[in-house]
Amino acid sequence: MFDGWDGRPYVSAAERRMKTLREMDRLRKKGNSFSPVVVGGGAIVKTFWGKAWCDNLEHYSDFANRLPRGRTYVRNGSVIDLQIAPGEIKALVSGSRLYKVKLEITPVTKARWQSICRDCAGAVDSLVELLQGRLSNSVMERICQQKTGLFPSPGEIGLSCSCPDWADMCKHVAAVLYGVGARLDLQPELLFRLREVDEKELIASAGLGLSLSKRRLAATKVLSDEEDLSALFGLDMVRITISDGEPVDRPPSKAKRQNAKSGQKTPKRSANKIDSARTEGKKS
Repeated sequence: MFDGWDGRPYVSAAERRMKTLREMDRLRKKGNSFSPVVVGGGAIVKTFWGKAWCDNLEHYSDFANRLPRGRTYVRNGSVIDLQIAPGEIKALVSGSRLYKVKLEITPVTKARWQSICRDCAGAVDSLVELLQGRLSNSVMERICQQKTGLFPSPGEIGLSCSCPDWADMCKHVAAVLYGVGARLDLQPELLFRLREVDEKELIASAGLGLSLSKRRLAATKVLSDEEDLSALFGLDMVRITISDGEPVDRPPSKAKRQNAKSGQKTPKRSANKIDSARTEGKKS
């Protein structure tokens, strides 16, 4: 029985798996480590970042018809190693043998990244919110814009695989692209590393001046009702009660301050003098 266009004998999935395991053992003995893509039941991608990565690629006609070839491969664990670095993705995919896949990703231009940050300013409150994909619709739409957002277009992705398939996107490359989406479910920060931008720059800085002024105000000493105003201003405050029963504070009279300096007591006015003064005041 033959397998496809090249006339090579068909190799069952179980046999391919055994060959892959033997090859991995050989590479481990040479000091290699592996980071396989593990896809559970259900959808390949489940979070905002993983879905956005795959949706972006599937919206380009160059990729839409060829990507499905890799779904089975990534689901059955054929992507046995996936490494994401700045501007580069390297992977090992199990086929009739172990194939090396390399994807080169063009970095986001400085002008585009500044435009993304400017358009999202004030709408991303924290790094946790960003990485968890808890973003407003406007921010998500801006980040996911084709050709001007954060995700790469086909023209920004260089594809290569060591398999003999003549197509630029063979099933091994397609499996790796889906594998990247699955990896972003677990480590969304890798997208920013891949595109060579700093995710912290996307966090809102709008209103920073206002928040700083508020912090300065909070840091200064604010007078409370209970604070000792006499100690603050060097005055000997006297507590009196006016006719409606409302207590107020007022500084002592000039005579009382002078007597306090000389050690004399200020004479008290008798009740009769106070009453006569009030009567005279009413007549006038």
